[in-house]
Amino acid sequence: MHTTPSTPTRSVPFAEAFRFWLKLGFISFGGPAGQIAIMHRELVEERRWISESRFLHALNYCMLLPGPEAQQLATYIGWLMHRTWGGVVAGALFVLPSLFILIALSWVYVAFGNVPWVAGVLYGIKPAVAAIVLQAVHRIGSKTLKKPTVAPVLWAVAAMSFMAIYGFNVPFPWIVAGAALIGWLGARWAPAQFAGAGGHGGAKPVALQPGEVDWLIGDTTPTPPHARWSPARLAAVVVVGAALWLLPMGALVVWQGWDSTLAQMGWFFTKAALLTFGGAYAVLPYVYQGAVEHFGWLTGAQMIDGLALGETTPGPLIMVVAFVGFVGGWAKEVLGPDAQFLGAALAATVVTWFTFLPSFVFILAGGPLVESTHGKLHLTAPLTAITAAVVGVIASLALFFIAHIAISTRADAVFPLNVDWLALLLAAAAAVALLRYKVGVIPVIAACGLAGLGLRLVA
Repeated sequence: MHTTPSTPTRSVPFAEAFRFWLKLGFISFGGPAGQIAIMHRELVEERRWISESRFLHALNYCMLLPGPEAQQLATYIGWLMHRTWGGVVAGALFVLPSLFILIALSWVYVAFGNVPWVAGVLYGIKPAVAAIVLQAVHRIGSKTLKKPTVAPVLWAVAAMSFMAIYGFNVPFPWIVAGAALIGWLGARWAPAQFAGAGGHGGAKPVALQPGEVDWLIGDTTPTPPHARWSPARLAAVVVVGAALWLLPMGALVVWQGWDSTLAQMGWFFTKAALLTFGGAYAVLPYVYQGAVEHFGWLTGAQMIDGLALGETTPGPLIMVVAFVGFVGGWAKEVLGPDAQFLGAALAATVVTWFTFLPSFVFILAGGPLVESTHGKLHLTAPLTAITAAVVGVIASLALFFIAHIAISTRADAVFPLNVDWLALLLAAAAAVALLRYKVGVIPVIAACGLAGLGLRLVA
């Protein structure tokens, strides 16, 4: 049996890697699970740029961090292959295509959202989004909570988080802090309930078959010098990262003031970026609290529409924040009434910059340190408890979406109690397709959009 040598026997030119990361940015549909599957097929099985165990090791690392794990995984592998610029290119190209697509779709939404066929498609997509959120509850919950008899503390954390955010409107950061404290205490008093939940198992190295090339980064390939722990390098990256945050934020404050829409968007989404444990669905309630209820950048209905658009585009789901920025910039006329599109596009870009900048800093600066702590219960238990809290938070988001689509907004509604039974039926059908028959997200959204269009046209 062939084994991977301890040193790379080939190299991948930067230009070839650039073309792949650009391609990935346009085909990364399906949310984190789909995106990670695409990268695994391309990088491990076909291109053999990284071995199975090294790929999973990098994924474990990214799962420990806040932020979109698929985008961070691309950044990590790009960084491992081609140093800092490799990571920057891989991570940026994972995001930029979806940013441009969402700016275009957001413009169509705000400019033509009242056109009957557009409204019909959105009418059908909203129930699909509610079903997708339910699927997220099931997916994350099944990986994290185990059985109630095995991990009752984690179930209690999930239930309390649901009640806190849905019933008492407790801010999401407080829920995260409380869950982390419970996890820290649980590592001491109930370690069995926090061990192994939500983690990724190891994998045996994949053997080389006759005629196959060696992995570029194999199981025994030493960590390259640029990826080894260095206090000086950590300090340098943190300083550069801080400058990349301070300079645009300072420019926005000097230009329009601290209380301006753009500056507040930058500050708010920086905080949101630091709270995205558990994926985009976990931070959406926090974004809803701030963007809809506090700042009034958009309405609750528009937030759901934005999530629907985000589900239909490549890239991480957290890119829905670009829609939030665009609609907020359009409504607040950040560059004046004569430049609504430019102002909205600028707001979307500002929001995207401040949302993703921390992810790059986490990978480039803290990667070796976080990787070295993987598997230590006193560090992973708080993250396990946070993930349990995320299950409750996402469940509250699903209930909010279902309640929103259940209430008919049609002026001629004749349904009992003004309930939109057609929307609920679409949501139920989408949930069955996703959970029972494992249909992909894009086909479900497309089918629901066509159904909504048909229902509105015949109504």
